[in-house]
Amino acid sequence: MPDSTENLSLRTRCIHVGNEVDPATGAVVKPIHLASTFQQPGAGVWGEYDYSRSGNPTRTALQTTLASIEGGCGALAFSSGMAAIHAVTMLLQSGDHILAGSDLYGGAYRLFHKICDRSGVGVSLVDMTDLDAVAAAIRPETKLIWAETIGNPRLSIPNMPELVRIASDAGILFAVDNTFGTPALIRPLEMGVDIVMHSATKYLGGHSDIVGGTLAVANEDLYKRLYFIQNATGAVLDPFSCFLVSRGIKTLELRVMAQSQTALRLALWLNEQPRVTSVLYPGLPDHPGHALATQMMGGHYGAMVTFQVDGDVRQTAKICESTKLFHLAVSLGAVESLIEQPATMSHASYAKADRDRFGITDGLIRLSVGLESFEDLRNDLQAAFSAAGL
Repeated sequence: MPDSTENLSLRTRCIHVGNEVDPATGAVVKPIHLASTFQQPGAGVWGEYDYSRSGNPTRTALQTTLASIEGGCGALAFSSGMAAIHAVTMLLQSGDHILAGSDLYGGAYRLFHKICDRSGVGVSLVDMTDLDAVAAAIRPETKLIWAETIGNPRLSIPNMPELVRIASDAGILFAVDNTFGTPALIRPLEMGVDIVMHSATKYLGGHSDIVGGTLAVANEDLYKRLYFIQNATGAVLDPFSCFLVSRGIKTLELRVMAQSQTALRLALWLNEQPRVTSVLYPGLPDHPGHALATQMMGGHYGAMVTFQVDGDVRQTAKICESTKLFHLAVSLGAVESLIEQPATMSHASYAKADRDRFGITDGLIRLSVGLESFEDLRNDLQAAFSAAGL
């Protein structure tokens, strides 16, 4: 391993940083440390590790990798993505206000509206692609802006550098969910964002076999505050899941790039289908955020595709229920492709008025494109359309 890893490519850092050869055995894969507690050098004298809630060597290895690939000073691994988001909200106090994007994961919507409100923390939603609306929605009590680098489920593309400017000018903490984007496409900390969150269940793990979440942060003080919250509340990722996420990250860039290529081909094909009324994919030239996505993501647009069909609720559900390769399931970002109806699945926690307001209609279908061949996935969707009478 070179003395400095700063000049290594992302792909190389995903494989090597945090995954150094085990000095005790020479193993090229680090051992999994399952110990819950660690012997100390003396009474009241603390070693590097004392109790696995406070720190664990396997979790440290994962967090070291995450900090490197995100460009942050430190990272934390949580028991779920929601636990990671919850930790961020615990930086706030009663009377504070969260300004969140309207193209927002349903679980985050539920946390902000039905948990944070119990602590006296308010929330309002705004279209993060409308910079004037964002600036106008900031209140004196606004302490956190929460956005997604690629919105869920409508795949909107906020202008990260401009949002950083707005947050900085107002003295507001700016956190983003980069689950859809991944460090393979966009690294918000390098743009000035304060906190980057991932559902590690998705692309970081990549194989539908763990549940986890991560935070990467830009400065040491913020890292210490979030570490205190994590240690005090205990929502840490277990060692075996840490190992699986570390293993998944090694192939992150290769997977995301391949999935993105297939997603673009599927989006182009869907755009030609007569009963598909719109395709929401940043890689399409007519997507409102296409130019911005190209600028921020370097010509790759992610592996999520959302489209609207000209059919009733029954026909939309029938499409989702008729695929053979696309599994009907929530979640995303794995090697197998998934299909879902956001209005009744991932975003069912939205109030109906907000679903209607933000375009999460019954005819909306969301795809998570995996690593199967384009031809097989296209044929699978074509057969599902036929089964639904479309």
